[in-house]
Amino acid sequence: MKSGTVSQDYDKNETDGKVGLKRRLGFFDSLSFLVGTIIGAGIFVSPKGVLEYSQLNIGVALCIWAACGVICILCTLCYAELGSSLPFAGGEYYHVRRGLGPIPAFITIWTLTLFIRPSSNAARALTFAEYVSRPFYSGCPPPELLKKSLAIGILLTLGVINSKSIKLATWVQNIFTILKMMALTLIIVYGFIEFATNPDASKPFQDAFNSQFPNAAQTAEAFFQGLYAYGGWNFLNYMAEEIKNPSKNIPRSVITAMCAVIVFYLLVNISYLTVLTPRELISSAAVSVTWADRMIPSWAWIIPVSVAISIFGSLNGGMFMLGRLNYAGSKEGHLPSLISMLHVRHLTPAPAMIISTLIACIFVIPSDLVSLTNYFSFSSWLLVGLTCVSLIVLRFREPNLERPYKVFLPLAFVVVGVSAFLVLAPIIQSPKVQYFYALLFMFSSIIIYIPFVHFKLKIPYFNKITCYLQLLLEVSPTDMFEDSKTE
Repeated sequence: MKSGTVSQDYDKNETDGKVGLKRRLGFFDSLSFLVGTIIGAGIFVSPKGVLEYSQLNIGVALCIWAACGVICILCTLCYAELGSSLPFAGGEYYHVRRGLGPIPAFITIWTLTLFIRPSSNAARALTFAEYVSRPFYSGCPPPELLKKSLAIGILLTLGVINSKSIKLATWVQNIFTILKMMALTLIIVYGFIEFATNPDASKPFQDAFNSQFPNAAQTAEAFFQGLYAYGGWNFLNYMAEEIKNPSKNIPRSVITAMCAVIVFYLLVNISYLTVLTPRELISSAAVSVTWADRMIPSWAWIIPVSVAISIFGSLNGGMFMLGRLNYAGSKEGHLPSLISMLHVRHLTPAPAMIISTLIACIFVIPSDLVSLTNYFSFSSWLLVGLTCVSLIVLRFREPNLERPYKVFLPLAFVVVGVSAFLVLAPIIQSPKVQYFYALLFMFSSIIIYIPFVHFKLKIPYFNKITCYLQLLLEVSPTDMFEDSKTE
């Protein structure tokens, strides 16, 4: 690719009639997708994890929440350079391929598309179903069959929305992001009212650091709990191909989104601790619901509804992102060509969305598959580390690449070090055979890569099946742009 021509070349698909994803997402849309994807059920349901592993030390817990946000900001700054200089779909997969080559990229997309992202979407859908059905089964858990049916139903609904209209998917994300931010604002405002009117509310913060301090292992666990709530900070790079003026909007969006999320997370936690004692907080399965029962008992139903809304918006963002990941992998020749085709009228990656939705639905059926996601958590940070290594490699390999935004390079080394710690800590601290299975699954992708990608082995009748599905789905191959290096 010719340096200095990224933005100019790639914006041609807006005007010359070529088949490709269009740049339709402005600053507010990008901000909504990022904030709406990050803020899911975590901040409503499980702040207790950070406080519990912080040994009920309020000061340490709040510092860990802030530190987790700072870590994610450092990561997003690195990703902002990659996204603004290489504004193409695929996120980590595309950047790893560009910097480290096809084999690490194939391992990345194999792990993300076949396990991490679909299982994450399935878990969100099941949590959404839990909160929607719980009011109808007071005092007892909803039936598993009902929850799974609702989860599959919401996955299919969002799959159809994202396949039919990018505009509608964006509208859904914007509306649900606004609604969840209103819910967080409600919690914050009532917390401040309690703080101002109740003299006892400030006592926990006066001696915030007087409790026992956590040891190194407990601190690491607290960080894992906090970083889980910030999950989704890297999603914007997956949709960089559809962002208007990416050189400006990507850095602005990620920095604004992360700063806003950090502030809201800290204020919400302060509101929880203003109303609930630390022991009450860690004994609650759903902190926000307990908070609502205490503060607004006659309107307590608002919080479970808000949690469901929050999960719905986060799930929509996750579905949108996963479709772009599959689309990018197909364009680069690592997935079947059908997946990179776009609907001829709507210009949406319909085949990519369909396959993403079906895989997520499969994960809903056996619940033990979703539970295995915990053992793949380290692999997410492994991919973050590989992505930042790619940034460092590209700085030296392609020094003339146009970089509208450049991160201070030592920060990339810091992120690589943090990623290495977060990869190794759970394995060393609590070694389990499931971690070996996760690594085995990741590297088993080589068995597929060598015959079908490297040697381009053809499956009999596969081309005929592709042609039939292309006609059935009314999709067309995308036009190629000067967006990547070929092997």
